[in-house]
Amino acid sequence: MDFFARQAQVRSSTRVLVALFALAVIAIVVAVDFLVFTVFGHPWIRMADLAGYQHRLITFTTLGVLALIFGCAFYRIHSLAEGGSAVAEDVNGIPVPPDVTDPKLRQLRNVIEEVAIASGTPVPDIYVMPQEAGINAFAAGYSASDATICVTQGCLDHLTRDELQGVIAHEFSHVLNGDMRLNIRLMGLLYGIMALSVIGRQFAWTSNGGYEDSERQAENKVIGYMFGMGFIVIGSIGYFFGRLIQAAVARSRESLADASAVQFTRQTSGIAGALKKIAVVPEGSLLQVGNRHEVAHMMFGDVDAFNSWFSTHPPLMQRIRTLEPWFREQQLLPLERAMTNDGLAGDDGFAATDDDATVEKKELPPLEWPGGAGVATAVAPAAAVVAAGTVDAPPAPANDPPSESFQQARTVKQSMPPSLIAAARKPETALTLVLALAMSEHEELRPRQQRFIANAFGDDVLSATNKLVMDEMTLTAAQRMPLIALSFPALKQLPQARLGTLSETLDAIVGIDPQVELDDYCLVRLLRMYLREAAKPRKAPVDGQKKLPTCRDSLSLVCAVVAVYGSSDDASARRAWLAAMSQAFPGEALQWQTLPMEWQSSLDRALDDLDGLLPVAKEIVIQSLRSAIQADGVVTATEKELLRVVCASLHCPLPQMPLAA
Repeated sequence: MDFFARQAQVRSSTRVLVALFALAVIAIVVAVDFLVFTVFGHPWIRMADLAGYQHRLITFTTLGVLALIFGCAFYRIHSLAEGGSAVAEDVNGIPVPPDVTDPKLRQLRNVIEEVAIASGTPVPDIYVMPQEAGINAFAAGYSASDATICVTQGCLDHLTRDELQGVIAHEFSHVLNGDMRLNIRLMGLLYGIMALSVIGRQFAWTSNGGYEDSERQAENKVIGYMFGMGFIVIGSIGYFFGRLIQAAVARSRESLADASAVQFTRQTSGIAGALKKIAVVPEGSLLQVGNRHEVAHMMFGDVDAFNSWFSTHPPLMQRIRTLEPWFREQQLLPLERAMTNDGLAGDDGFAATDDDATVEKKELPPLEWPGGAGVATAVAPAAAVVAAGTVDAPPAPANDPPSESFQQARTVKQSMPPSLIAAARKPETALTLVLALAMSEHEELRPRQQRFIANAFGDDVLSATNKLVMDEMTLTAAQRMPLIALSFPALKQLPQARLGTLSETLDAIVGIDPQVELDDYCLVRLLRMYLREAAKPRKAPVDGQKKLPTCRDSLSLVCAVVAVYGSSDDASARRAWLAAMSQAFPGEALQWQTLPMEWQSSLDRALDDLDGLLPVAKEIVIQSLRSAIQADGVVTATEKELLRVVCASLHCPLPQMPLAA
């Protein structure tokens, strides 16, 4: 299932969520009304003076319960306004700094950075739950700009690099497919409908025991105790609907995320291996943190051993066999013996790469596969298994290489100058790096740009920027945007006032050039959008409602920019533009749109306009742009980086398009 089909599934999940939440609220209100009417109407309570006021009592009770539920939900959502980092810290996660040196944490960061570069998103904040021995992970946030990936210590201790990559790709599918915003809203709604059980326990505890001075006080204590026990019972209604909502929303999305991870990495062995290890390690995917049920619907695996129709994930063996149809449960035994005999299976997975710190690798014995050693190295083709969803697909040769995007991402990162990667790791040096990237190639323009930098940040920042310019000049077009993605976590740590000054300075120094280069425009546009959304996560755009014909002029301009900058001559540009627009508006009369002199501001407005489209219309836009890019049979780095900016502006994943050799 692609991104745009996934959006329809997300909207369907939202409707299910709203319906179940409405049922939960109605059930709770009715139950509380019944409790109040029963308690105050009991002869022993002696509330005869309320006779004739039952309707008013029920009305006030109903309004009070509604205010409590929605007030608690609003409070919880507001407490998570900072986005993914707030969720991670709420479950005792600790941040992994960009310049981390611990081998396992460094490898985690390397894997996440490579997946981010391959998917065309900024590198998310990274957290680890060091007290959690189970193998689990989650993605949280309102948009890709404020996303957080959090993994347990069990992931670091037990998973190989490929398995860790599979888990991270699974979580990135939630980032790319818009699941995270719904997950945070669900946390708030669940908090609201489960609040009564907490209040009930407080009532019952404060009303139990002790002595009273009067009969009236004794009656008040009885009333409090009855309400407390009643609220505890009613709270179980909230718990029932809460778990039901989690299961209804999460199960199908987790299966789709498994499929997306396979499609993304082009191998089943990574994510399937992680699931197998969950099946054999004693802790499984369990969490110990007290509020684990709040985040159960966004985790990679089940957070407790309670398997039933309330489970937020499909059964573990079902997930494994969807990926590897020939797999049988008894084949877990050799892996289980290997991981439990010495208790050091956590060291088995960290094969060193060029940019990973070396961690000792311990080999596990091969699994015993039916049919001989040839089948032992077989995996089903990712697309066939995922699309068909069958368990009888024939095995195919294994060791499928990672997708071209992953290979390119690792190659691009490893080919960057070390000084620039080091600069991207810390807030102040990341600021100077971005300024260096925006400096013009024309020597005659730099003095004016340098004055802007000195006036905004001082001579020290200017000096540091100048030192990075020479290294920056060695970058290829394919390296500039990934370097911005790498620097984003460090940039977000700067004060908002300094980030505002950075945005203004970038506009000023790029605007000095009367003919702004496309790569400079892409850099400033992408960074400005990421920083704006990261500063106010809850205000990140949601799905629009516009239809494509209302944005025809905007699409025409975007296609014209792509065609002009991706073609060698005017005739080729016109053919590319026509190919794109014909796909979006087949059979209609089309007229070539000449780029205006100030195309940058026009393109900004056009991209903002297209971001308001319905998801199905955005799909047509992306397909049209791919037609323009591929019209000459060559995909250049400049074209791909422009497509990266367009996809980011439309909040769509970057499609995989191999670069020209």
